[in-house]
Amino acid sequence: MHNGIFTVDGHADILYRMGEEKLSFYDADSVLHQSYSHLRASGVDLQVFVTFVMPNVTPSEQLYQVLASLHRFTTQVERVGAVRRITTVQQLDEQVLKPDGSIGALLSLEGADALNGQIAVLHALFGLGVRLIGLTWNGANCVADGVGESRGAGLTQFGRDVVSTMQELGMVVDVSHLAARGVWDVLDMTHKPVIASHSNAQAVHLHQRNLTDDQIRAIAQTGGVVGATFVPAFIGSETPLTSDHLLKHIDHLLSVAGENGVALGSDFDGIEKTLADLRSGEDYPRLYDLLEARFGANTFAKMAGGNLLRVLRAILPTT
Repeated sequence: MHNGIFTVDGHADILYRMGEEKLSFYDADSVLHQSYSHLRASGVDLQVFVTFVMPNVTPSEQLYQVLASLHRFTTQVERVGAVRRITTVQQLDEQVLKPDGSIGALLSLEGADALNGQIAVLHALFGLGVRLIGLTWNGANCVADGVGESRGAGLTQFGRDVVSTMQELGMVVDVSHLAARGVWDVLDMTHKPVIASHSNAQAVHLHQRNLTDDQIRAIAQTGGVVGATFVPAFIGSETPLTSDHLLKHIDHLLSVAGENGVALGSDFDGIEKTLADLRSGEDYPRLYDLLEARFGANTFAKMAGGNLLRVLRAILPTT
């Protein structure tokens, strides 16, 4: 909580970095941006834990590594009274009340390569607790093209099946990293809120991972949100970059999407460089204070957690 406000971070690669660098989540001296101590200090009440695999392996190896990442969460992160997995609206509402003081965790998949054209794998991952999927990373996969694929194709037929099945099951569709045509394909077929968990505004800084005003507006019109992200390359080219530069993106996102269409998605532990004054979760409270002072308590409460809570309540299974 921050000043009594429930807060959500929509994207962090904690599990990936733990695996790559053999880091401990509970080590008090961990260099993770969002180690347990940093996450506790951040005031974040619900953290999206991303499972991510570099795309330079076969689809089968992708799946093995995704399963290993989920196992890493179960054995090294999930702990009674400390970190609690959230898979239903009922659990989410219990987490808002925080009876045991734990931090909520929502499991996400970044890049659907591991599905390998098999809808049964999607059902299996749902059964393992995954509730959010970013359809691509930067390249192409069986679902769609990412922003780094020059072809720029939209959803494949399998990708359309994936989006439809996700909405039926109760999984959040995330269009961050998706090529522009794929974003529009998702928006054209959706009947539930869509999110871009960690993207900023092209109008403020021209980067292929940032969104156009039309995309931002259309995502908000689904009832979804754009998660302003702390990735320096997506924020600007100045040196040093600080949270003041991030605020320019948030200003613009609010002007286009409205106060109901903006959230936060740090991408902590998925970035090598950080903003000068947002180096880890320990610096989150300073950002929260800046946001509340700049936009007022009501708008701050929405972007810090309320908007993503609304999306999750609209999508996740009830029980």
